[in-house]
Amino acid sequence: MATPAATFDLGTLHGGLRLAAHKSSSTGLPIQSPPLPPQLVLPIDQHVGDPAEPLVGIGERVLRGQLLAESSGTLGAPVHASSSGKVVAIEPWPVAGRHGEPAPCIVIECDGDDRAVESWEEPIPYVELPADTVLQKILQGGIVGLGGAVYPTAQKLMQAVSCNLDHLILNGAECEPYISCDDMLMRERAQDIVSGVQILLHALQLDGACIVVESDKPEAIRQLAVAMTGAADDRLTLRQIPTIYPSGGEDQLVQLVTGREVPSGGLPTDIGCLVQNVGTAAAIHDWLQNGEPLISRITTITGNGIATPMNIRARIGTPISELAKFAGGYTGNARHLVTGGPMTGKSVSTDRVPLVKATNCILVMSELPATGPELPCIRCGECATVCPVQLLPQQIFWYACADDEQQLRAHGLTDCIECGCCDLVCPSHIPLTYDFRMAKARIRELADEKARAQRARRRFEARNERLQRDQREREAELARQKDQARKAGPDAIAEIMKRKQRDDGD
Repeated sequence: MATPAATFDLGTLHGGLRLAAHKSSSTGLPIQSPPLPPQLVLPIDQHVGDPAEPLVGIGERVLRGQLLAESSGTLGAPVHASSSGKVVAIEPWPVAGRHGEPAPCIVIECDGDDRAVESWEEPIPYVELPADTVLQKILQGGIVGLGGAVYPTAQKLMQAVSCNLDHLILNGAECEPYISCDDMLMRERAQDIVSGVQILLHALQLDGACIVVESDKPEAIRQLAVAMTGAADDRLTLRQIPTIYPSGGEDQLVQLVTGREVPSGGLPTDIGCLVQNVGTAAAIHDWLQNGEPLISRITTITGNGIATPMNIRARIGTPISELAKFAGGYTGNARHLVTGGPMTGKSVSTDRVPLVKATNCILVMSELPATGPELPCIRCGECATVCPVQLLPQQIFWYACADDEQQLRAHGLTDCIECGCCDLVCPSHIPLTYDFRMAKARIRELADEKARAQRARRRFEARNERLQRDQREREAELARQKDQARKAGPDAIAEIMKRKQRDDGD
């Protein structure tokens, strides 16, 4: 597993680490295509935002690329069938995003024909379409950020167009150890990435974009340069950055490329920048140029627990067990399964979990980093030295232990990118990143509780106001009737009072 060799200054950035790459074992082969599995398991929640709502039922036959679930909220992404077959279940299934805990999934029994919907081969002439129409098309393709954040791409672009943008940055840094899917994508599909960038420029109505690659990927840089020369598009530039973790973080990349610093609690769009992963750009090309929604992705399967490490382009929903079998199976060293890289990935307890849109790496290891027993913090400050966000992790740790929400916010917990650098250098072996992640979850839970309480108070106040308004209206109506009755005589007044008693009794 990766170990820090030295702290390093990222040019204009603070902190960071040089880590052993462990990538050569998975880049020796071209991208491989595993066969279709017997079953595909498609979670309806593969993105930031609201889960998609299933549009199909058990027993229904579906085609490759068919819409299976559609997002009904303001933030979400649709889910499409990765192959043709029959829906055999809509039920909870272990998923990687919840550490192997079950989540609602649509299970398709593949028929082996891999038949596509009729519109599959229909290209979309995006240059002839208005920019907002292109954004809507991107939304329909189920495309999310493939760098790991899985934020719905269309909504991110729609939010960006309302800002004063002047920089589009394509992230090809891929700085985390073991992960090489973007490297192989840039080597083998550079033209598709360039095409996707051009579509993004049209959708955003921008005049330029910068593709950023780390210096340890010379073949990717060469292939992108060739593709950009072939495109003859002077709006595109290529930039190489140092190979230091976590230079591929969104805020860090913005600062490296533009010299601008994303404000605390803010977004890159606040300072005129938008960052997209190179895999996302290729997915946009696949959808708008080839009619293929996001039903597959390139992922790295590697580690000393896999017989033949490689990069594979697999269908979304393929169980990890099938992918491991395709990569030669597990070795005798296979003890731990992680989805994602060693720094930011999540351990899962079963290989029944499916490949999802967020799965950029499947890491099978003999052992996880030996951290040793947790000891008290000695206030050495090493965590602050390597923190790329210039936080004070030791201070945040104390406030996290005390559940002091006010101080956690004041010390920038929400700005933590959970890169794990502080964990690696802590001599006391404190799992700082885990503690910070849990503290963030508690803050979100408290915020949700406050929001629910506010909504309940508003409903209560609205109900009271409605009841008081109804009472006032009844009293006004009674006064009007009494006034009419006085003019009509005492018998009419008695009848009104009897009617009021009956109403009050009801």
